[in-house]
Amino acid sequence: MVKGGSGADHSTENPPGRKALGDAAEARALAALTARGLTLVERNYRVARGPAMPGGEIDLILRDRDGTLVFVEVRARAGGRFGGAAASIGVAKQRRIALAARHYLLRFATLPKCRFDVVTIDGDRLEWLPGAFDAG
Repeated sequence: MVKGGSGADHSTENPPGRKALGDAAEARALAALTARGLTLVERNYRVARGPAMPGGEIDLILRDRDGTLVFVEVRARAGGRFGGAAASIGVAKQRRIALAARHYLLRFATLPKCRFDVVTIDGDRLEWLPGAFDAG
């Protein structure tokens, strides 16, 4: 398991600048969610699975005012082509996020109430989708 922001070297995984754009989108999403009363617990929680199977990552883990633990996926697109940012979160991506969430929850003796939110950024438009998908 690699935890926190000190994981893999993204310079070989992503085109130049993509990591910086993703970091900026996460920072913008975090600012929007904390302005709505959520509190940051952890950023970029990663879990490895193996060389043949991708692991999972949770962009932001926050705590809502009612104590709910919120796992947030942040997706940004320059525009609405190809269905926009929300359309890029398919079933496989949801499974990888759920895998990381299950791993994260192993640290709790009693499981907290949880939900999976998505923050999409299409151009300048930010949208928060609470309860966007189920861990099913």
